[in-house]
Amino acid sequence: MKTQFIFEPSAQISLPIMGQTAQYPVRRVYCVGRNYAEHAKEMGFTGREDPFFFSKPADALVSVAADQWGEIPYPSQTSNFHFEMELVVALGSGGKDLTVEQAEKCIYGYATGLDMTRRDLQSECKKQGRPWEVGKAFDHSAPIGPIYPIADVPGIEKAAISLEVNGQVKQNSQISSLIWSIPESIAFLSGLFELKAGDLIFTGTPEGVGAVVRGDAMVGRITGLAALQVKVV
Repeated sequence: MKTQFIFEPSAQISLPIMGQTAQYPVRRVYCVGRNYAEHAKEMGFTGREDPFFFSKPADALVSVAADQWGEIPYPSQTSNFHFEMELVVALGSGGKDLTVEQAEKCIYGYATGLDMTRRDLQSECKKQGRPWEVGKAFDHSAPIGPIYPIADVPGIEKAAISLEVNGQVKQNSQISSLIWSIPESIAFLSGLFELKAGDLIFTGTPEGVGAVVRGDAMVGRITGLAALQVKVV
């Protein structure tokens, strides 16, 4: 018997895959906090602390096609709207308590992503010991490019990562500068949650985060992936 609903359920969130007609269905969106040493320093922290995570809702994703410009609205209740350029990992399988070797085999592909942040609201949450959702998990807070299958981007662990705002470079680093490598982050996360196919992991941002305003144009680049082009409106 077909399940009946009191109203039409929301559509499955999905992302395009480069070179394929099939879409990638999104289950959950995890984010790794302070995973580049220099970014940790600019946020007031040092050392190789255990990785920590927060989440964004799947419908916070804003899919931006390759070679196209996407748009995100300047969010409410903030006057300090920050960009954070990140490599996103898309899982094709999962599990619990994975080893680093097992975690690496779960990776389906990669994408460029922006972890947009209401920094003033996040900072106030930190001061008061409250959760970060209002600073991180708001609507349109996760622009993302198309997913590239892992076989199409060999050597991603050595890729360059950068972000320009209005043509000026603001962030510029290497994926190899991650404090916790991609497989290490996945393995650690699998000890906290059972991971499954369809999970996305934003792996952290390098130093140089800063504010944008309406009219600003951001271009994020990771070697081997399409540039992520987003305007604030």
